[in-house]
Amino acid sequence: MGGWGEKPGGKMAKSKTIFVCQNCGVESAKWIGRCPSCKEWNTYHEEIVAPPSSRETTFVQNLEKRKPELLDSIHADEHDRQKTGISELDRILGGGIVGGSLILLGGEPGVGKSTLALQLAIALKGQSILYVSGEESEEQISLRSKRMKDSNPQCYILSETDLENILTHAENIKPGLIIIDSIQTINNSMLESSAGSVSQVRECAAQLLKYSKITRTPIVLIGHITKDGTIAGPKVLEHIVDVVLYFEGDNNYVYRILRSVKNRFGSTSEIGIFEMVETGLKEIHNPSEMFINQHDEAISGISVAATVDGLRPFLIETQALVSSAVYGTPQRSSTGFDARRLNMLLAVLEKRAGFRLGAKDVFLNIAGGIKVNDPAIDLAILSAVLSSNLDIPIEREICFSGETGLSGEIRPVSRIEQRIREASKMGFSKIYISKYHRNISIKGLNIEVIPVGKIENLVRSLFS
Repeated sequence: MGGWGEKPGGKMAKSKTIFVCQNCGVESAKWIGRCPSCKEWNTYHEEIVAPPSSRETTFVQNLEKRKPELLDSIHADEHDRQKTGISELDRILGGGIVGGSLILLGGEPGVGKSTLALQLAIALKGQSILYVSGEESEEQISLRSKRMKDSNPQCYILSETDLENILTHAENIKPGLIIIDSIQTINNSMLESSAGSVSQVRECAAQLLKYSKITRTPIVLIGHITKDGTIAGPKVLEHIVDVVLYFEGDNNYVYRILRSVKNRFGSTSEIGIFEMVETGLKEIHNPSEMFINQHDEAISGISVAATVDGLRPFLIETQALVSSAVYGTPQRSSTGFDARRLNMLLAVLEKRAGFRLGAKDVFLNIAGGIKVNDPAIDLAILSAVLSSNLDIPIEREICFSGETGLSGEIRPVSRIEQRIREASKMGFSKIYISKYHRNISIKGLNIEVIPVGKIENLVRSLFS
C-alpha cells in the first residue's frame, strides 16, 4: 500500500515526488504542461516530499502554546507601533511597524531592497536588530553599512539559510526586529526540496509567521521578483503576510517609489519616494521640487500636471515633441505614460480640435523617470503636444489637472482641492481644471482657477 505511515513490515514509507506549479503552488501527481489553476505554461517542477518526522518538525512548536480568549477580554493598543526612523516608510506603514507583523518587501534586482532593509536596521536605534542574509556574507554587509556612514551598535548580522538555526539565534538574542534577505534563500531541513521552491517558501514563511505572532516580533521578508513583475513563489506568500510593499524604480534613474499593495494596519493609498545616492537611499519629502525642472528660458512642449499617487499630491513635468514624419510612417513613443492612451488623446485632438497630427511624429516623456497612471494628467499632455506643435511656450506659472473624454470634454478628477493646494504651495498662479467640478473651496490660496469644458476652450485660452 502507498502513502505515508508505517508499512506492514515495520519500515517507514519512502519519500515521494510530486509536481508543484511554481506560480500558484497547485500540486499534481504527474507533470502537466499547462497549470489548470493559473493557466501558465511550463511552471510545474518536480519536488521531493518527505514523510513526517517523529521529532518536532519546527523550532516554533516548542514555544508557548496559545489559548482561546474572549473577544471582550483582548486588549489591543491602537498606537502599539514603533517608529522606524525613516519617515517615508512610516507613512506607508500607517505610522510605524506594528508588533508581531510580517512585512513582505519585493522589487526588481538592483532597485535597493537590501539597502532599504539595512538602513531600517541601522535607523532603529535603542533596540537589538537581527539582520539575516542568505545571499551576502557578513563582510559584504559591513562594507555597505560603512558607505552609509551610519551604524547601530545593537544590529546583529547573521549569514545563514537554515530556518531552525535562524530561529534559535532569534530566541537567544530576542531582537526587536528580524530582517530576512531573502525568503527564497531560506530552507527548512525537514523538507527535501531545494531552497526557493514553492514548498520551501510556503513552509518557511508559515513558520516565521507563527514565530512573529507568538513572540510579537515584527519580521521583514525580502522577496525576489519574477519577469512578470510579481513576487516569486506561491501566491499564498502574499496572503499570509500582513503587509506587502513593492519597491519600484528604473536603474537608469535615481528615484525610487515604495508602494503599499496590502496593509492590514493602514492605508494602501500611500507611497514613499526615495533618491538613490552614494550613501544609500535619501528620503524625498517634497517630490514636486524634484520632478519640476527650472528652465532658464521658455521652451515649447513643456507643461506641468498636478497629479495624485495614492493619497499624495505632487506636481510633475510632461514633455512633448511633435515633428514632421521623416520616414513616412509617423512614430508614437511614450516614456512613463501608457502609449495606447497617448494615441487616444492624439485622436481626440485631431477629431475634436482640428489639429492634423496624422503625418507627424509625437514623442512624450514624463520627467524624472517615473510612471504615471493618473488620468488627470491628460490635460497637461494635450497642452504639451499643442505647445510643441504650434511652437508656442506655455507660461511657467500655469499647471493642469483634468481628464479628457472621447468627445473632447474635460472631465473632473478626484481630490481636486489637494491638487490645487499643492500647485499653490509650489508657486503656480493659474491652474486649468474641468468646469464640472462643484463646491471647490480654495479660500486663502493665491492661485487662479480656470475652468474649461472642451478642448477647444483650452486651445483658445492658452494660444489665442
